[in-house]
Amino acid sequence: MRTGVAALLAGLAVACSAAAPTSLTPVPSAFADQLVAQVSGDGTFARLGELQRIADANGGNRATGRPGYDASVDHVAEVLRAAGFDVTTPSFTFRDTQYRNVVAQTRTGDPGQVLLAGAHLDSVRDGPGINDNGTGVATLLEIATRMGGSPPVGRAVRFAFWGAEERDFEGSQGYVDSLSAADRRTIALYLNLDMTASPNAGYFVQGDEPASRDLAARLTALGAAPDTMKFDGTSDYAAFVDAGIPGAGLLAGDEQIKTAEQAAKWGGSAGQVFDGCYHTACDTLDNVDRTALDRFGDATAGTLASLAGSPA
Repeated sequence: MRTGVAALLAGLAVACSAAAPTSLTPVPSAFADQLVAQVSGDGTFARLGELQRIADANGGNRATGRPGYDASVDHVAEVLRAAGFDVTTPSFTFRDTQYRNVVAQTRTGDPGQVLLAGAHLDSVRDGPGINDNGTGVATLLEIATRMGGSPPVGRAVRFAFWGAEERDFEGSQGYVDSLSAADRRTIALYLNLDMTASPNAGYFVQGDEPASRDLAARLTALGAAPDTMKFDGTSDYAAFVDAGIPGAGLLAGDEQIKTAEQAAKWGGSAGQVFDGCYHTACDTLDNVDRTALDRFGDATAGTLASLAGSPA
């Protein structure tokens, strides 16, 4: 996740974006229930361990343009191919150099109605980026591998892992820029995960889509009634929302301070930031709230599968 002046300008662009297409409505299904039951916080944490090992072997980070990022791309692509997805690593250009995203799609479901879930794969150069944003990456990998590449769905499900989020969202913006107008219209929803296990965890849902409300209801049922947040241009959803694609987002908080009201609702420490290791070397496996990791994973799995629907 990135903050600063550029993020503020991006947020202004989002606020001026075109109206979104008609929203989807989540529909409960046996497949959704099954997926939620299979997705686990322990499984997600194990995937975080792989990202930590990649950072440890590559100078302590997974920053775009560094060996740790390339190793992360190769690892994620390999996991998704093994799970039966159609996987590509489309390139984008940043400062006259090409880098890779990872994009994987189910082989089942209508490709004219795509549910796209994404998370940024890069870290800052100062640390391994396990909460920011290994947690979003690991959550989507856990869901994708449990779902499999050919699930019983009516709409195609696409998973994306972006480069250069920490360098001004270049990966996600480059991807959206590469899509034709027709391709953009096939994306029924973009769901963004950015930091889902902050150690002084908060629970936030972004957007005003039926998907956002479903995510909120699922978190509430898990004991963590979330606060709602507007899109503010500080993560990869910006390019999608600006292009008129409906969006939703999840996060557990970064450098903002948890209020007394939030601490009373969610636990943790009032008056302290959600993540004291944000963008530093201590953003390691020890910097993860495993309860939050589990809750966000279950909510994401349930909403995605409910939106995907059943085959016709």
